[in-house]
Amino acid sequence: MAFNVLAAVGTCWMALGILWLVSAFFSKPTERSQSIGDRALHVVPIVLGGLLISGFLLPESWLDSWIDSRFLPYTAAVQYFGFAITAAGVLFAAWARLTLGSNWSARATVKADHELIVRGPYSLARHPIYTGLLLALAGTVIEIDRWRCPLGFAIIVCAFALKMRQEERLMLEAFPREYPDYRRRVKALVPYVF
Repeated sequence: MAFNVLAAVGTCWMALGILWLVSAFFSKPTERSQSIGDRALHVVPIVLGGLLISGFLLPESWLDSWIDSRFLPYTAAVQYFGFAITAAGVLFAAWARLTLGSNWSARATVKADHELIVRGPYSLARHPIYTGLLLALAGTVIEIDRWRCPLGFAIIVCAFALKMRQEERLMLEAFPREYPDYRRRVKALVPYVF
């Protein structure tokens, strides 16, 4: 039986989703969080971007248009490369999520007894979960290989940038002495670059 790359990519995302779901039960209580309006400002674009990448719920007319055509050569090497990038991103995001432990929240929040985590992947990037998710999404975009995917990816990047700004603001309030130094030492997403 041949290796189904698309199914393997889906399995990576499913495993990450299960990790997120199970570990959410072990989060500390929230002290402060972003408003519902602020949350919607990044959740809605993430959902829209995800729908574009997955192709789920797209109008039938789009499926025969340029937006659903391939932008890369359809080869096994490209497909396997996309899977490898997806798997690497999922593993990095999972490492970051597990390192963050009970301080994690899906919303930009400050938890009770919140700790500033600066070890593991947080010594490489201030937002390593987003680093891993964006890497995994880039791999998925390569594997799915449709023009709608880079568009969805760009929308998600913008949504993450907005959420990162909200999180940075909360961390500066919660850790007024430690966080500015951490920001100077560690880049936001790409180690040593950005």
